Amino acid sequence: MDDFGLLNWTILIVYLLGNLLMGSLLSKKVDSAEDYYLGSKTIPWWAIGLSVMATYVSAMSFLGGPAWSYGNGLGVMMIQVNYPLVVFLVITLFLPFFYNSGVASIYEYQERRFGRKARGVMSVIFMMSQTLSSAAVLYATALVLSFITGVDVVTAILVITLIALVYTLMGGISAVIWTDVLQAVILLVGAAIIFYALLDRMPESLVTTLGELKAQGKMNILDFTFDTHVEATVWSGVIAMVLYHVTVYGANQMVVQRALAARNIGDAKKSFLFMGFTAFFIYFLFLLMGVLFYSYYGGREFENSNTIVLQFAADYGLPGLLGVVASAVVAASMSSLDSALNSLATVTTLDFYEKYFKKGASSAHYLKASRWFTVVWAVLIIVPAILFAQTEGSVLQLLTKVGSYFVGAKLSMYALGFFSRHTTERGLLIGVAAGFMAVWYAATQTDVAWPWFCAIGAVVNMPVAIVASLLLDGRQEKLSAYTIQGQKTMFREQSLPTKDGGWYLIPGKVDRVSWLLVGFFLATLLFLYLFSVLI
Repeated sequence: MDDFGLLNWTILIVYLLGNLLMGSLLSKKVDSAEDYYLGSKTIPWWAIGLSVMATYVSAMSFLGGPAWSYGNGLGVMMIQVNYPLVVFLVITLFLPFFYNSGVASIYEYQERRFGRKARGVMSVIFMMSQTLSSAAVLYATALVLSFITGVDVVTAILVITLIALVYTLMGGISAVIWTDVLQAVILLVGAAIIFYALLDRMPESLVTTLGELKAQGKMNILDFTFDTHVEATVWSGVIAMVLYHVTVYGANQMVVQRALAARNIGDAKKSFLFMGFTAFFIYFLFLLMGVLFYSYYGGREFENSNTIVLQFAADYGLPGLLGVVASAVVAASMSSLDSALNSLATVTTLDFYEKYFKKGASSAHYLKASRWFTVVWAVLIIVPAILFAQTEGSVLQLLTKVGSYFVGAKLSMYALGFFSRHTTERGLLIGVAAGFMAVWYAATQTDVAWPWFCAIGAVVNMPVAIVASLLLDGRQEKLSAYTIQGQKTMFREQSLPTKDGGWYLIPGKVDRVSWLLVGFFLATLLFLYLFSVLI
């Protein structure tokens, strides 16, 4: 970018200063480690919902979404169509376990259900996967700054990390959530402006353009082939990616920690319902923009496809537009990075430092330790971010591929905890090892598409874990209270209330409003079918 300009710089700098100011104001409410992890449990559900959305529907979508569909067509929408089903499962199975327990680290569930080793393994898996995915987010942000200012990508990585680190250190989870709200608004405004500008500049009408794209094979959304070598099909989206995203949203400290900061179980569930009903529209917008860009630029190749949106903003020439778009991408990326830093510090402090190195210290001590661990993780994330800078493909596709190696193990560990009576810790860990080996083999020795890696890991992991448990430890006579059936038994025997404000506290019980998610999912499939047929 030759000249970013004073107006664009002003917009971007004002936004960055606003984040730091918000972090400073919220830092006055952080007096203990609990405040740093969970806030004061007074954050409204809609703010948590916007925070969840901003974290995962972020710069990965704003940059990587158009880049992905630019190259592969609108069919990649099937990878993202499953969120209503995902949220249905998460708020029915996962959230009640975590919220009722009053924990700050969701991996404490693994210790209560299986043992300390299971908790440690799950925590390490989270740290590894989150570090890599956060590095991809950081790279996306640095790419923006490098593109618009000419600053070296490595320098941009360091600058963005420092800014996100500072306000996260000051305000903890409250700063993360409230800055995410600001970032979500900026993201959506930026996306709306770009979409309008794109339609304004298209040489032909939208209907005509879509018809031409259909003739070029860019609008084939619903692919019903059972070929597991194809990345985006109906079956990979509805089966494989449901399993993948259930783990991403249900067994991920970075996401669930927000819900644990809600006032009650109802607010926690409503924050996820927000994502379930809005994700489709946001992903569809970003991916539709990609195929429209393909038409606008005549399918020309870009040196780095993740810069398409930024290039269009520069070409459009509206004063301040590039500043708004740059702020939107930086904002969205930082919403993911700050969340990762806070959750990684939380898990490190609770699952390792407090448990094995410094038991019984004061809350003030753990707050100080959490802030130091936040700094450590910021440094550790920088290294893979620099390595990711060597890639030229879609950063959204890259991020999703990175996560696919780990989710099978996480899904299996929670599924067995919820539903299996006889799985023990020793059998569970053997199953995890077998699942990782299966995913490694599929990734390196076969042409199976990455969306199926989670399913492959789970299909191998679970039966191996059950058989190994039976062989090593035999059948378990006592039903764990941390299975779904055990929870139902406990609520019944202790005459505990099953609802709070009309929302189920018992895992496995479906709230009435949750059925609307299933209906909404079917409606989105019908919409995609009609959209692809009628254009």
